[in-house]
Amino acid sequence: MSTKRGAPLGADITESLWHKTCAEHPGAAALSGEVTADLVVVGGGYTGLSAALTAARAGLDVRLIEAGRFGQGGSGRNVGLVNAGLWLPPEEIAKRIGKEAGDNLSAALAGAPDLVFELIREFDIKCEPVRAGTLHCAHARSGMRDLANRHRQLSAIGAPVTLLSREEAVARVGSTQVHGALFDPRAGTIQPLGYARGLARAAMECGAHLHENSPATEILQTRTGWQLRTPEGAISARKMIIATNAYHLPVQGAPAPKVVPVHYFQAATDPLPADQLAQILPGGEGCWDTAMVMSSWRLDQAGRLVMGGMGAIDHFASGAHLAWLDRKLARMFPALAGLRLNTPWHGRIAMTEEYLPKILPMGNNALIAFGFSGRGIGPGTLFGKAMAEALIKDDRALLPRPPVDQNGVTMTATRQVYYETGATLTHLLKDRF
Repeated sequence: MSTKRGAPLGADITESLWHKTCAEHPGAAALSGEVTADLVVVGGGYTGLSAALTAARAGLDVRLIEAGRFGQGGSGRNVGLVNAGLWLPPEEIAKRIGKEAGDNLSAALAGAPDLVFELIREFDIKCEPVRAGTLHCAHARSGMRDLANRHRQLSAIGAPVTLLSREEAVARVGSTQVHGALFDPRAGTIQPLGYARGLARAAMECGAHLHENSPATEILQTRTGWQLRTPEGAISARKMIIATNAYHLPVQGAPAPKVVPVHYFQAATDPLPADQLAQILPGGEGCWDTAMVMSSWRLDQAGRLVMGGMGAIDHFASGAHLAWLDRKLARMFPALAGLRLNTPWHGRIAMTEEYLPKILPMGNNALIAFGFSGRGIGPGTLFGKAMAEALIKDDRALLPRPPVDQNGVTMTATRQVYYETGATLTHLLKDRF
């Protein structure tokens, strides 16, 4: 593995595969001076960009500010799986927020892949879209119980999912290390940074004013709405959306989303030859497994195998994580044993206590979304669109879930250490004894 000298391993997004292969390159100047708008959006990831695009298409004067570059946070670092739904199955969602709200949320998110792939088609977003479905793979025979339960719950609400036997899953994945899988044909894969930056281009084409390198420094509630200040300017707007999720920076005047940051890292092979591509994921599905410390694998457009797992790689445990990934590659695909895995990178996931995204209200004309808990592409796009529509029409019934006043996670630091330590110990010890 290799990385740029002088920077913490995995921290520099410009060293990631997604940055190097991104085909969308919109640029936007930093905010300068004082301006007005109907809606101001904070955050240039999927949720904020989807909100800006939706509002601009509705004819609003929209301003969006991003502290760095579009997609610089989780939107440009994730696996690129466009899933229908959340990590939790429908019955668990209903237990946490009530049956009516849970059923409504599950129904809304079932259509999230349609929304994503339609935006990609409509705006010709160059993000390597492949809608071949996903495989949630059983990492052991015990994992099939979880998949069977998910299959039952998803089938009950009309999801067209299929439970695959071990033999079927082995043929789809090209590895004898899977013990079955749950196939969801609604899902697919994308180049995640390309999608984020394509949304930015689409929003600007529809009239939104976007600004990179413009961190919010202060938010003030005014008689007519909100004023946001940046180092070089200010925006006065009637309505506001904050969508910074796991990469939220402290801003005077705005509540900080309460989440547990969980890290996930990835690396990729060089493009595989045709004979290996005929055996490994020949159908082009994206995959992840049922292990408590989960892992993922998928192909990109050039035929690179992209693999990942839980953990940060900018500290002392990076060696354990990266050595585990080498062993994982060799174990799953013996023909690739010893193959170089190129420049690794990692990103942060914003986990809430109930593993569900939240919407917090700020007064009557501002909303904050966060906590997508590892499912940001489809849900983030959907939440951004819905929040913009709810503010435009002044109708919170349009939101995919009702806003909540509670914004807390108990023992945040302890939970973060728990996740990172669990990943480190698993990767350090697994397959060694």
